[in-house]
Amino acid sequence: MRPSKARRSVKVLERAPAARGKDYYVFRLYVAGCSSRSRRAILRARELCTTELGGRCKLEVIDIYQDPIRARNGQIVATPTLVKELPLPVRRLIGSLTKTSRLFVALGLDTPDKSGP
Repeated sequence: MRPSKARRSVKVLERAPAARGKDYYVFRLYVAGCSSRSRRAILRARELCTTELGGRCKLEVIDIYQDPIRARNGQIVATPTLVKELPLPVRRLIGSLTKTSRLFVALGLDTPDKSGP
């Protein structure tokens, strides 16, 4: 019996970061529309991926107004919410993404060399 397409894509998602090394991150950022708060969260998450994690991550932005089913399935109760899917354990940060030190501690990442604003 062949596995379903959804199961195959999950297996591919699990293998891809493993192939790149243990320090590869997968993030999901849930935002509500195109408000200024949402835009700031998107910019900060992109900055986290490129500057502080050296591009060793994948960021998926999900607008809960456009895709409410994924928000429900992800058990999102507030926005913005940044979810670190991989590496395990899954971690969530709800609210402002501006303080670098809070961001790294909440997501269980290695401490950055510089302190946050």
